[in-house]
Amino acid sequence: MKRVREENDGGERPAKVRRVPAKDRLSKLSDELLVRILSFVPVPTLLLCQQVSRKFSRLAIDSELWKAAYYKRFVLPRATRIPGIKDTSASDHLRYSSQLSKWLDDGHLLRKGICTNWKQQYRLRHNWSQGQCAVSEIVVAERPPDPPLLVMMSSSTIFTADSLSGLRAFDSKNERELIASTPLLRPEATNPQLPTSMAIDTSERDTGHERVVIGFEDGSFTIYTLRREDQSFRTLFEHAPSTNGALSAVAFSSPYLLTMTEYHLLSMYVFLEDTQLDDTLGPPNLLYSLQSHTVWPPVSLSIRTTTTSMTASIAYALPTYLSGWTVGIQEMRLTHDGELLESRLATAADQHSLTLSGQRSMSSPTTRSSSPFPGGSREPALADNPSNAKPTSMSYSHPYLLVAHPDNTLSLYLVKSTASSLSISAGTRLWGHTSSISGAHVGVRGKAVSVSRLGDELRVWDLEGGMASSTNRRRSKNGELSVRIQPSKPNNNSNEVQDDGRVRRFDLRFALDQGFDDSTVSRGWVGFDEQNVIVLREKREGSQALVVYDFA
Repeated sequence: MKRVREENDGGERPAKVRRVPAKDRLSKLSDELLVRILSFVPVPTLLLCQQVSRKFSRLAIDSELWKAAYYKRFVLPRATRIPGIKDTSASDHLRYSSQLSKWLDDGHLLRKGICTNWKQQYRLRHNWSQGQCAVSEIVVAERPPDPPLLVMMSSSTIFTADSLSGLRAFDSKNERELIASTPLLRPEATNPQLPTSMAIDTSERDTGHERVVIGFEDGSFTIYTLRREDQSFRTLFEHAPSTNGALSAVAFSSPYLLTMTEYHLLSMYVFLEDTQLDDTLGPPNLLYSLQSHTVWPPVSLSIRTTTTSMTASIAYALPTYLSGWTVGIQEMRLTHDGELLESRLATAADQHSLTLSGQRSMSSPTTRSSSPFPGGSREPALADNPSNAKPTSMSYSHPYLLVAHPDNTLSLYLVKSTASSLSISAGTRLWGHTSSISGAHVGVRGKAVSVSRLGDELRVWDLEGGMASSTNRRRSKNGELSVRIQPSKPNNNSNEVQDDGRVRRFDLRFALDQGFDDSTVSRGWVGFDEQNVIVLREKREGSQALVVYDFA
């Protein structure tokens, strides 16, 4: 029925509103002006603009836009933590610029020029900060080998070594494919050698070939080089067996090699080689050797080189009277000609404590706590001291020394090593894990990863600068010092637009599609590079797999 017009309607119909088509004025602007306008919008809006049209999709991925966004989000916050950078005289250093000196450790991205995909780099760093990743597995053993499987990671290559499958190299980016493999057999031997330690060459050699050294149970070691062009390993040098025991740890920074036996004999070698050749290596010279009576596992070896000297370091656990365990570090400084400049050590024990070796601390007696609980620690008795329990794992990347404990906590120490002194700062307690930690690894810039024993909790830590800065203490109080990686749990920002416009998923269904099985036990090894975190896990039926967390 038609509505009866009321008298107060005025007797006239309202005039129809004529809709005038809105003119698209933005698309008529030049690309330069549109890019300038897009430079003022936040990143979420920039991602939405990519879906408006083909033109905006092309402009929204402009390299300069994402380069500036990368600087503002990731480089600038690091720059503001540098002492003195906030001074009035230094305020210009905070402005966005393409000068290499203003990009700190990210300068290598500038050197690549147009080869750097700045949007991809932004997405990679964003996913790290949010704990967003895809997960997959590489099955490496059908049954646990004896000795246990060894794993190391270098750039995009994963190296594994065991007596059953030998030395293998996997590509962490290209569908996790097997690059090369070789059995661990000595000439004219029928039984494979038993690998007990492994290290990757950390020197900046530009030969295109990655080198790896394997230490064996009989005290020998072998150096291999990975040749990607023909997908093979080549043996560079084989050291004869020794009566000093199995090699429990090795460190390699060409031409220097540092080894440690199960009887705590530390040896430093140097190879006299032509750096342009990568076929064979001649016998090394033994620069220095010492027997330690104070080192307890776990240990971590490292080599640092400068233009004038080389420093070999060993970080280790150290028992003390009445107060449990602490950590110590010993350094050997040598010239490149092999002359020993000095051998020195330091411990993190309280200055009033005495270790079983009679060493006293060379570091500050005070210890700060990083407890995230308001008003102090959940356990007041432990708030002012790092854990006294024996460490379960240890990782040292100068100046960061990260130690895992069986009470679900980590301890962070800063090592100060100069030409005249060596000291270890007071330990800082790190909370975050809810179960026992089986392994932790710290890398450059204080970036670290830790994994629980059951493998169900993986955390990424940003420890740059230690806990001495007010910024890190505030972040620790707010629970922002670490991020838990949970690829199987959805969140509000779990979807992300990729370069081709497809939506990348980080939800429960995505994790299930990857075939991830959480009925595993972490074997204590964890490693990472710029894109991936690799964790070694053992399934309940006995097989072992490398779980790859991909943040790209």
